[in-house]
Amino acid sequence: MLFDSVLRNYPINSFMFWKITDENIKRNYKFYVFLKDYVRKYQENNPDAPSALLDHDFFAVIDGQQRLTSLYIGLIGTYRTKKPNKRWKNNEDAMLTKRLYLELTSPLTTTIDNEKMYNFKFLSDDDLLSDMAANPEHFWFKVGDILTLKSLPKVNDYLIKNGLLGNEFAVSTLSDLCNKIQNEDLISYCVVDDQDQDKVLDVFLRANSGGTPLSFSDLLMSIASANWTIDAREEMRKTREEIYTFGNPNFDVSQDFILKCILVLSDADVRFKVANFSKNNVVGFESKWQGIKKSLIATFDLLEQLGFNDSLLRAKNAAIPVAYYIYKNDLADSIVKTTYDPADKKNIARWLSMSLLKGIFGGQSDNVLKSIRSVIGNSKTGKFPINDICAAFKANPDKNYAFTDEVINSFLEEEWGSSVAGLVLNLLYPDVVLAYGKAIAEDHMHPKTFFEDKKKLATLQLSASDEEFYGNTKNYNSVLNLQFLDESRNKSKSDKPLADWAAENNKSASDLYVNLSTSLDIADFKDFIEARKNNLFAKLKSILS
Repeated sequence: MLFDSVLRNYPINSFMFWKITDENIKRNYKFYVFLKDYVRKYQENNPDAPSALLDHDFFAVIDGQQRLTSLYIGLIGTYRTKKPNKRWKNNEDAMLTKRLYLELTSPLTTTIDNEKMYNFKFLSDDDLLSDMAANPEHFWFKVGDILTLKSLPKVNDYLIKNGLLGNEFAVSTLSDLCNKIQNEDLISYCVVDDQDQDKVLDVFLRANSGGTPLSFSDLLMSIASANWTIDAREEMRKTREEIYTFGNPNFDVSQDFILKCILVLSDADVRFKVANFSKNNVVGFESKWQGIKKSLIATFDLLEQLGFNDSLLRAKNAAIPVAYYIYKNDLADSIVKTTYDPADKKNIARWLSMSLLKGIFGGQSDNVLKSIRSVIGNSKTGKFPINDICAAFKANPDKNYAFTDEVINSFLEEEWGSSVAGLVLNLLYPDVVLAYGKAIAEDHMHPKTFFEDKKKLATLQLSASDEEFYGNTKNYNSVLNLQFLDESRNKSKSDKPLADWAAENNKSASDLYVNLSTSLDIADFKDFIEARKNNLFAKLKSILS
């Protein structure tokens, strides 16, 4: 498609290059040469640029790598992919070497393959022989040969030699290809020659709006890769995959998150600045990496045990202080065990739920991470310092742990399945969470099906106002009518009336957050909700303070 666009004068967007002259930059980054011979599935990363190249000033591609790679492979490279009915093996029998060809005798006449006009294909020698036998009128031109046809007279000689001079399409197409590759300024580009890495980074992030988005962490990874004895990219990838195995839905963390964890857990400046990833710092990060990795994995194992999943963990950075606590206190092996102090686990879960409910980690969270890291680092108790953390933010007007009565009441009206409802229930049922971990479910105490069945509601002969109350989802589908149960109990409970289920399972009024005098009969649902609202409000206010 790219070569088709070139021949049709379609724009292929601008490119951006960085002229590298600074010796420190040459040493601190890892640079790669362009991919020439692509092998599907078996293709490794682009090879490192040879040191001889880095001894001189050179241009690094900031924006346009994919397009330049396509041009490069099409003109001088090869492409190998598996033949049908062959096993995946990295040899010519299973994966033939192909080169890019252009059929010169006629344009594509059907609207296929995304409206291509020119018939570009990757073909092997076998493919060429097969097509010649099936379509003797075709003439396939190897695109790379255009590099030897440096002028239109040479193109003319080629057309005469191959009997194509009488074919108007062949003449115009090959002439156009020669002009595009040999003569025209096809690539529009700009060069950044500033050696201030943070300035270049800003240009880099602003410019790369198409193709695969590149981030600050991609640039930082090149520094780590250049200075670690192990493969930094592969380590990050494996760590992300291992974390992804926890939770349901799985915890999906980014490369940026891992790099931020490295900064925080290493007691380094937490900001994403190039200077914070100097060669010396990066070497130091590697020496701590195994401990950091172990702590991160233990963190998400713990979060799963505490009932959190990817949807509840709305701000991933909220997990970083937990990882720091585990790392500083060397708890990676012990904290995930069932024998570990349950009170400490509950405090971690409580703090995390409070932080997520209050949006402590919303927006720019670097200062928040620094403050919490300082509190945890200075704590001498050996336990998670939830009270000290809350106290540290007391005077902060935007990031504090104060919850107004109005906000607490709004939590109670959050409906089934919302992340806020899940966090509130996590606070209200810490023992259930600790006992069953990820195997918990949000259960409608009075079955939801009753309220959504008009025939069942009609049996109660409700007044108009009561009918409106029963039909309001803020009452029957909210925290006011929800509890945490382990999944097996939730399934067995099904649509059983609350009064029957509570009796069978010896549930006390305090277990249900109602009063001793509160009826569990569906006919008294209004009184049930009122009692629960008062008791849940009081309990939450106590927890959140």
